[in-house]
Amino acid sequence: MMKALLAALMATTLTVTGMSAHAEGKTRAQVRAELAAAKAAGEVSFGELDYPPEQRVTTHKTREQVRAELAQARAAGELSSGELDYPPEQRPATHKTRAQVRAELAAAKAAGEVSFGDLDYPPSDR
Repeated sequence: MMKALLAALMATTLTVTGMSAHAEGKTRAQVRAELAAAKAAGEVSFGELDYPPEQRVTTHKTREQVRAELAQARAAGELSSGELDYPPEQRPATHKTRAQVRAELAAAKAAGEVSFGDLDYPPSDR
């Protein structure tokens, strides 16, 4: 009997504690005020319109600024066309002439630093 009484007391205590733990919800006036504010802001859709309604996009740039940026990007080669990758690959900048590269290759061949075929890389000292 004592176990049953203790179990009933625990169940009652947990029920009362659980009911008091719920926070109070919004009042009807608060919900109506939120709805009116959402309608005024254009955030409420009606019928079969998309939800949420599309928001208008605003920009802080003028048409001339956008055109200037486009011209600058086009001049720098940053625009792609057709089905090319975006952004287009930039060519590596080189500061050597063709003659300088050929001279370096000849020097590497003379020093034995260039291997051909299935030889190990870098070539081992002989």
